[in-house]
Amino acid sequence: MTTARACLDIVSDVVCPWCYIGKHRLERALELMGPEVALEVRWQPFELNPELPSEGMERDAYCARKFGSLARAQAIYARVAAHAAEDGLPMAVERIARTPNTRAAHRLIELAGAHGCQDAVVDALFEAYFVLGHDVGDAGVLIEIGVRAGLARDAITHALADPGGAARIARATDAAHARGVDGVPAFILNGRLLFAGAQSPETIAAALIRALAKGW
Repeated sequence: MTTARACLDIVSDVVCPWCYIGKHRLERALELMGPEVALEVRWQPFELNPELPSEGMERDAYCARKFGSLARAQAIYARVAAHAAEDGLPMAVERIARTPNTRAAHRLIELAGAHGCQDAVVDALFEAYFVLGHDVGDAGVLIEIGVRAGLARDAITHALADPGGAARIARATDAAHARGVDGVPAFILNGRLLFAGAQSPETIAAALIRALAKGW
């Protein structure tokens, strides 16, 4: 197979459990495709809950509002956690005390993309939220995640305080909607929407290979 050089944008939100699962499945798909298919993977922002206040919302109240009842939310997340377990991924949503506004987390991901450590930051954010139950809307949590990934503390603080950061994230979410993204994770290959959802590794690999063969 001829070496393919392409850009794969993953539109996601850090509080989306299917994005957490989807990242793991993408990594497996890339292993299936082999080194002869070279893809630059970039993580793009999407806000599932843009209306949340900057300090987030108490988790049980959020779940009751979003899903109609806390019991229904717990049943839905139990099914998602079962899918994660099948993939060997830990998930402990019962530890989550607050559902955050994710604009600050997306600004950290944006900064990480400019410094070559985006994948590590995305991994750390998913672990912090879905495994450890940390508030990934809290500046202190985000700074420590960024520092552990190799980012300078001052650079993170500046990025989180950037007055234009929130507007950029909002515009990116609007742009994703305009491209036809109505659910995440969404996979965009060389600017074209490929599919959405945490598909199996085999399905992801096959879709990417077909699209690249067609000259996407």
